[in-house]
Amino acid sequence: MFNEFKEFAMRGNVVDMAVGIIIGAAFGAIVSSMVADVVMPPIGLLIGNVDFSNLFIVLKHGVTEGPYASLAEAQKAGAVTLNFGKFANTIIGFVVVAISTFILIRAMNKLKRKEEARAAAPTTKECHYCFSVIPIKASRCPHCTSDLSSV
Repeated sequence: MFNEFKEFAMRGNVVDMAVGIIIGAAFGAIVSSMVADVVMPPIGLLIGNVDFSNLFIVLKHGVTEGPYASLAEAQKAGAVTLNFGKFANTIIGFVVVAISTFILIRAMNKLKRKEEARAAAPTTKECHYCFSVIPIKASRCPHCTSDLSSV
């Protein structure tokens, strides 16, 4: 049973998937930081010095009555909140990941098409006189010795 598991785990697809998950998790952390620390502060500044992660609506007050200065303060008081600012950060993070993934897949597809075109390029041609298959760069047929440079 151990050998079967080892054979399964060492397949190329499983290892590739594991690497993809690890890189994806690291990329997710980078995107979260970029959204929270780079993208949202200028947007919040333009809107009027707003911190999106602290945008919330109190649905039910906690032990101490509001108003609450921050989301952390509201949660500490036990208030039930609707955290639409965090949701906006998450949506923007998703959009960044989606655009990044699209650009990556687009570049990979472009490389794949170039490789397929290179592989599909013919390497042989047919002699117009004896109809033998000859190398595409040949200027004279090795079978009938016809000059192919004028054809």
